[in-house]
Amino acid sequence: MKQRVITAVIALAIFIPILLAGGIWLEVAAAALAAVGVFEVYIMRKRIIVSVDFLVTILGTLALVVPNGFYSGWLPKSFSRLDLFYVFAVILLVITVLTKNKFNFEDAGVSVVSMLYIGTGFHYLAAVRNSQPGLGLLMYALIVVWSTDIFAYTFGRKIGKHKLWPAISPNKTWEGTIAGIIMALVLSGVYMIFVPQEYSITSMLMIAFVLSIMGQMGDLIESAYKRFYKVKDSGNILPGHGGILDRFDSMLIVLPLLHIFGLV
Repeated sequence: MKQRVITAVIALAIFIPILLAGGIWLEVAAAALAAVGVFEVYIMRKRIIVSVDFLVTILGTLALVVPNGFYSGWLPKSFSRLDLFYVFAVILLVITVLTKNKFNFEDAGVSVVSMLYIGTGFHYLAAVRNSQPGLGLLMYALIVVWSTDIFAYTFGRKIGKHKLWPAISPNKTWEGTIAGIIMALVLSGVYMIFVPQEYSITSMLMIAFVLSIMGQMGDLIESAYKRFYKVKDSGNILPGHGGILDRFDSMLIVLPLLHIFGLV
């Protein structure tokens, strides 16, 4: 616990000023976090990181992380970030041919999913902060995710009796899940009294309800692939907390949803 607290204090001391500054600082931080996330996927899979496919996967991920306006002026107007993502996906498929299936179709599939999952998630970390709603909207999302995590863990340990999904995450309970959702609604509601959002409080609470559920699903998704690769944590860059994917698993799912709901 002492190690976890020390790591959390140091990480927040670095992350909060970058979050407040926004702009290019957060865009660079999001790109760096995404690159570490891809590195963690390769380490979990026991894949060689000094390889062409790793380089292509990193570049494809960064192609999705960068802001929308990054490509204007040096790519055709009709060319989007998703077009560039497709190019990198095809390059990975070409590598399966050139390596005679030493890097195979399944490997390419994992790399493509990783690019989309990690790249899109971290893109919206910066995009939400640098949007018109800005820091207020990002803090709303963070409150929903953090309150869900904290209270699901706390209540799950205290009163949890019914397992949520033991095959994937044996410690999670229905009691903790429900408590996390309720507290996310309460705390986000209090937050919106002081920091009004674009939609009404009722609409934003409905969105918070979905975000809380999907944030927990993001946690379960990470638990699923960690269990598949037989690892406890995605990495060890954060002593006591694991890796970058361990800390951002919920946000990688929640932040793009803010765009889908029309808030960004």
